[in-house]
Amino acid sequence: MAAKAQVSAGNFTNALGVGMETQPRALSAVRLSVETDETTSPGRQRAANEGAAASVGARIIGEAVDLGVSASKTTPFERPELGPWLAQPDSFDVLCFWRFDRAVRSMADMNALVQWAREHRKVIVFAEGPGGRLTLDFRSGVDLITQLILQIFAFAAEFEAQSIRERVLGAQAAMRGMDLRWRGSRPPYGYVPVPLESGGWTLAPATDEIPGCGPAPVAVIERIIRDLMGDPAQGVNGTTVSAIAEELNNEGIPSPRDWWALAKGRTTGGKTGGAKGQRVTRERFKWTPSVITKLLRSPALLGWKTHDGKPVRDSEGRPVMATADPILTRAEYDRVGALLDARSINNRERKDTNALLLGVVHCVSCGGRMYLNAQTGKTPTYKCNSHARGDKCEAPANVRGDWADDYAEREFLAAVGGLHVTRVIEIPGYDPAPEIAATLAEFEEHQRQEGRQKSRAAREAWQCRADALDARLAELEETPATPARREVIGTGRTYADEWRDADTAGRRRMLLDAGAHLTVKRGRPGGWRRLDESRVVFTLRDADHAEAAEWAEHTASDAM
Repeated sequence: MAAKAQVSAGNFTNALGVGMETQPRALSAVRLSVETDETTSPGRQRAANEGAAASVGARIIGEAVDLGVSASKTTPFERPELGPWLAQPDSFDVLCFWRFDRAVRSMADMNALVQWAREHRKVIVFAEGPGGRLTLDFRSGVDLITQLILQIFAFAAEFEAQSIRERVLGAQAAMRGMDLRWRGSRPPYGYVPVPLESGGWTLAPATDEIPGCGPAPVAVIERIIRDLMGDPAQGVNGTTVSAIAEELNNEGIPSPRDWWALAKGRTTGGKTGGAKGQRVTRERFKWTPSVITKLLRSPALLGWKTHDGKPVRDSEGRPVMATADPILTRAEYDRVGALLDARSINNRERKDTNALLLGVVHCVSCGGRMYLNAQTGKTPTYKCNSHARGDKCEAPANVRGDWADDYAEREFLAAVGGLHVTRVIEIPGYDPAPEIAATLAEFEEHQRQEGRQKSRAAREAWQCRADALDARLAELEETPATPARREVIGTGRTYADEWRDADTAGRRRMLLDAGAHLTVKRGRPGGWRRLDESRVVFTLRDADHAEAAEWAEHTASDAM
């Protein structure tokens, strides 16, 4: 049976209908799932493929080298280097693999490869295998016995892949519960694998720069947090997540996925989601607000192991550590999370970055917000928006936008412009409440699975985890909270200084922080030349600003 699948070099050349001086062209296909696997190294595969090509009188004219590519997850047609070659079948005559499992790991993939070879009249050579070298000539079809052999080999490869997968998953599950042991694969951004003296690997903060990879990840994380927090002592406001992402991209700092690719000597980018039902290939992955937010909210910054997005816990319910040197403390992590929560956007609220008085100006009649109506060729006007809310306003007001802006600016600076700005520095404490809430949510989700276990082993495993979560909750409830402290310091700047240097969004934030409230009455006939100030009332509702303004006014009166 094996003889029917073999062809000699002379027969091969004659069958092509060309002279012996013209050699068939061979493609050498090399694949490796794990780049550090020496037993199946590219060099060994390359040498075997050269021998296989020579055995059929072919010369190798190209290589398709796919390193770090799993045959269980990708078909031959999807691999980065082999795929493009298969899409150009006229560029070669013979396809050489070292062994069967270098080509496929499933019967379905084998059928697809055979169909391709039949359609394009190719010869496939496997340099080594159970019966030695196997040469399959698909130019004139393959008999049923050879097809059966191929299916048996494909079944064996698929069965072996399944066995490997189960062993790996079992080993990974066991390793997840081991403190400080890292199972392998790409680590969370900010960490790198380092060897343990006792054997195996653990994680350590990635504090050292790698040539060609940009800044060290820990330095990038510290920068992101620093920019997000700002420096109240120096009068520096925190930067938005969107602005931070834009800066990182403009400076060419590699994103988490690209940094790992560069550190491993691979190409950046890859496939990602595009429009619905499409996949897009990008040369580089960018920093985005969601990437930064996910990074800062990840328990990996605390050094915790996670699985399926949840912390891995020991029998006592404590998080299993992946490193002895976490990047953030619990207090720092909670402080960052609280800031992200405070900055989260309510998408139901209208966004208008050009309106200074958005959220400040209101209609007297209905009490509702007024919005800037900026139509081409017309003066922008703040108008009552009761109809959009489904309400009826008895006397809807409107006012020219520049008049209202100028009036609010004048009144605000008259009230507090000369006052000195202070900043509040938050000194973080420790509050077990966030971890209690997260652990309780995990416990409640686990409790919903009660009674669904059919086997005794599953029931015991369920109960073990329930006890562990309960024990951790009890431990956290006994942990005292350390209150955070606030320090108020002067900046040497006045509100007028801050107003002068701020853009429209910054000025609006100053008004909102001070509790500025501007009400507008309906206008009277003839009031189109200038603002009728009897229609408007400006107040500061924030207690600190209002008391400061009142104190300043009384001080000025006493001086007179």
